[in-house]
Amino acid sequence: MKFPSIFRTAKPMSFDIKPRYYDPVREEIEQRTARIKRNLQAEGVIKSDEELSESFMQDYGSSIKGAFTQGGPIKGRQSSPLTSAGFLRFVIFLLLIGGSFGYIFYGPIVLYGILYLTGGGFLFGLFLRLKRKRSR
Repeated sequence: MKFPSIFRTAKPMSFDIKPRYYDPVREEIEQRTARIKRNLQAEGVIKSDEELSESFMQDYGSSIKGAFTQGGPIKGRQSSPLTSAGFLRFVIFLLLIGGSFGYIFYGPIVLYGILYLTGGGFLFGLFLRLKRKRSR
Protein backbone atom coordinates (compact mmCIF):
# COMPACT_ATOMS: atom_id res chain seq x y z
CA MET A 1 0.00 0.00 0.00
CA LYS A 2 1.32 3.39 -0.97
CA PHE A 3 0.99 6.41 1.29
CA PRO A 4 -0.06 9.70 -0.27
CA SER A 5 2.79 12.10 -0.87
CA ILE A 6 3.27 15.58 -2.25
CA PHE A 7 6.47 14.48 -4.01
CA ARG A 8 6.44 12.56 -7.25
CA THR A 9 8.43 9.42 -7.43
CA ALA A 10 10.29 8.37 -10.54
CA LYS A 11 8.55 5.83 -12.71
CA PRO A 12 10.45 3.11 -14.48
CA MET A 13 11.56 4.12 -17.97
CA SER A 14 9.96 2.24 -20.82
CA PHE A 15 11.75 1.21 -23.97
CA ASP A 16 9.93 2.25 -27.10
CA ILE A 17 11.40 1.50 -30.50
CA LYS A 18 9.67 2.47 -33.71
CA PRO A 19 10.39 0.05 -36.54
CA ARG A 20 11.57 1.49 -39.85
CA TYR A 21 10.16 0.38 -43.15
CA TYR A 22 12.77 -0.48 -45.76
CA ASP A 23 11.74 -0.63 -49.40
CA PRO A 24 14.65 -1.66 -51.64
CA VAL A 25 12.77 -0.84 -54.85
CA ARG A 26 11.95 2.68 -53.71
CA GLU A 27 15.52 3.29 -52.59
CA GLU A 28 16.87 2.09 -55.94
CA ILE A 29 14.47 4.41 -57.78
CA GLU A 30 15.57 7.38 -55.62
CA GLN A 31 19.25 6.60 -56.27
CA ARG A 32 18.69 6.34 -60.03
CA THR A 33 16.73 9.62 -60.20
CA ALA A 34 19.42 11.40 -58.15
CA ARG A 35 22.16 10.01 -60.46
CA ILE A 36 20.25 11.06 -63.61
CA LYS A 37 19.60 14.50 -62.15
CA ARG A 38 23.32 14.95 -61.35
CA ASN A 39 24.25 13.91 -64.91
CA LEU A 40 21.75 16.34 -66.43
CA GLN A 41 23.01 19.14 -64.19
CA ALA A 42 26.61 18.36 -65.21
CA GLU A 43 25.62 18.51 -68.90
CA GLY A 44 23.81 21.81 -68.31
CA VAL A 45 20.40 20.55 -69.41
CA ILE A 46 18.76 21.51 -66.11
CA LYS A 47 19.77 24.01 -63.47
CA SER A 48 21.10 22.99 -60.07
CA ASP A 49 19.06 23.47 -56.91
CA GLU A 50 21.17 26.47 -55.84
CA GLU A 51 20.68 28.18 -59.21
CA LEU A 52 16.94 27.51 -59.05
CA SER A 53 16.63 28.99 -55.56
CA GLU A 54 18.74 32.03 -56.56
CA SER A 55 16.65 32.66 -59.68
CA PHE A 56 13.46 32.25 -57.66
CA MET A 57 14.62 34.80 -55.09
CA GLN A 58 15.57 37.22 -57.88
CA ASP A 59 12.23 36.81 -59.65
CA TYR A 60 9.91 36.85 -56.68
CA GLY A 61 11.93 37.80 -53.65
CA SER A 62 10.75 37.53 -50.12
CA SER A 63 7.87 39.74 -49.11
CA ILE A 64 8.79 39.53 -45.44
CA LYS A 65 12.54 40.05 -45.84
CA GLY A 66 13.45 43.33 -44.18
CA ALA A 67 9.85 44.17 -43.37
CA PHE A 68 10.49 44.39 -39.64
CA THR A 69 13.76 46.29 -39.91
CA GLN A 70 12.07 49.43 -41.22
CA GLY A 71 10.32 50.07 -37.92
CA GLY A 72 7.79 52.33 -39.57
CA PRO A 73 4.10 52.10 -40.32
CA ILE A 74 2.74 49.93 -43.08
CA LYS A 75 3.23 51.51 -46.48
CA GLY A 76 0.10 53.01 -47.93
CA ARG A 77 -1.53 53.63 -44.60
CA GLN A 78 -1.72 57.11 -43.25
CA SER A 79 -2.02 57.40 -39.53
CA SER A 80 -2.10 60.41 -37.31
CA PRO A 81 -1.01 60.56 -33.69
CA LEU A 82 -4.61 61.15 -32.61
CA THR A 83 -5.81 57.84 -34.09
CA SER A 84 -2.94 55.67 -32.92
CA ALA A 85 -3.38 52.99 -30.27
CA GLY A 86 -0.64 54.50 -28.11
CA PHE A 87 -2.51 57.79 -27.84
CA LEU A 88 -5.71 55.97 -26.90
CA ARG A 89 -3.89 54.04 -24.18
CA PHE A 90 -2.38 57.28 -22.89
CA VAL A 91 -5.81 58.95 -22.68
CA ILE A 92 -7.30 55.95 -20.87
CA PHE A 93 -4.35 55.93 -18.47
CA LEU A 94 -4.81 59.64 -17.74
CA LEU A 95 -8.53 59.16 -17.15
CA LEU A 96 -7.92 56.29 -14.73
CA ILE A 97 -5.22 58.11 -12.78
CA GLY A 98 -7.18 61.36 -12.73
CA GLY A 99 -10.34 59.56 -11.68
CA SER A 100 -8.67 57.69 -8.86
CA PHE A 101 -6.92 60.77 -7.44
CA GLY A 102 -10.02 62.90 -7.95
CA TYR A 103 -12.15 60.31 -6.15
CA ILE A 104 -9.70 60.24 -3.25
CA PHE A 105 -9.55 64.04 -2.89
CA TYR A 106 -13.01 65.22 -3.96
CA GLY A 107 -15.31 62.19 -3.78
CA PRO A 108 -17.62 60.62 -6.35
CA ILE A 109 -18.51 63.95 -7.99
CA VAL A 110 -15.22 63.75 -9.94
CA LEU A 111 -16.23 60.42 -11.46
CA TYR A 112 -19.44 61.95 -12.76
CA GLY A 113 -17.47 64.83 -14.25
CA ILE A 114 -15.07 62.45 -15.99
CA LEU A 115 -18.03 60.41 -17.24
CA TYR A 116 -19.69 63.52 -18.71
CA LEU A 117 -16.45 64.75 -20.28
CA THR A 118 -15.72 61.32 -21.80
CA GLY A 119 -19.25 61.00 -23.16
CA GLY A 120 -19.10 64.52 -24.58
CA GLY A 121 -15.76 63.82 -26.23
CA PHE A 122 -17.11 60.61 -27.72
CA LEU A 123 -20.18 62.37 -29.10
CA PHE A 124 -18.04 65.23 -30.47
CA GLY A 125 -15.74 62.74 -32.23
CA LEU A 126 -18.76 60.92 -33.65
CA PHE A 127 -20.15 64.25 -34.89
CA LEU A 128 -16.87 65.11 -36.64
CA ARG A 129 -16.71 61.67 -38.24
CA LEU A 130 -20.27 61.91 -39.55
CA LYS A 131 -19.65 65.45 -40.80
CA ARG A 132 -16.55 64.28 -42.67
CA LYS A 133 -18.50 61.41 -44.30
CA ARG A 134 -21.25 63.77 -45.51
CA SER A 135 -18.79 66.19 -47.06
CA ARG A 136 -17.25 63.47 -49.24
